[in-house]
Amino acid sequence: MVQRAVDAGVPFAWVTADEAYGQVKHTRFWLEQRGIAHVMATKVNDTVITTGWGEQRVDRLIAALPRQRWKRISGGQGAHGERIYDWARIAIRPRWEDGFGHWVLARRSVADPTEIAYYVCYGPAASRLKDLVKVAAARWAVEECFQTAKGECGLDHYQVRLYRAWYRHITLSMAALAYLTAIRAAEAAKGAPTTTSRTSYHSASGRSAD
Repeated sequence: MVQRAVDAGVPFAWVTADEAYGQVKHTRFWLEQRGIAHVMATKVNDTVITTGWGEQRVDRLIAALPRQRWKRISGGQGAHGERIYDWARIAIRPRWEDGFGHWVLARRSVADPTEIAYYVCYGPAASRLKDLVKVAAARWAVEECFQTAKGECGLDHYQVRLYRAWYRHITLSMAALAYLTAIRAAEAAKGAPTTTSRTSYHSASGRSAD
């Protein structure tokens, strides 16, 4: 999908992904070879090349950071309010080329400091900690969008065996969600009370996406 976006000339500054994709090193290497900045979540025992050419686990790198390196930063508004975590980063890789740098980023729960998530980052050398946090947090909005599509437009309510059938179902569900989003935005602009999306969806297109 990223290759298709690049080929189509879709403008974007960063790529982010969850651990399922972020822990795949050849995916990160593919992005780096094309100069695509990214913040990729990864597993706790993933290893990266440090400034000494050796490899270390990401959790051990972060554990060695002094307390003052952690900064409390908001990741933006979520379904239950503002997402506030403690964040820290450490530079990795012995050489930075073409004005790009490499970091390991960590997100620590305020309520439970033992709950830490890790990211491998590649981007402009001038990137600040809050820039990396903003990219990492952008994925949450996408995940919420998928959850909405599943609950309201039947995104995951398919029973198919062929890719083409699956693709058609997904496309229809996402088109329905886009339609509902446009209706909500128009109603909000007029100051009118919004109807529930499930009611709007069923009245507009029956249950075809279920």
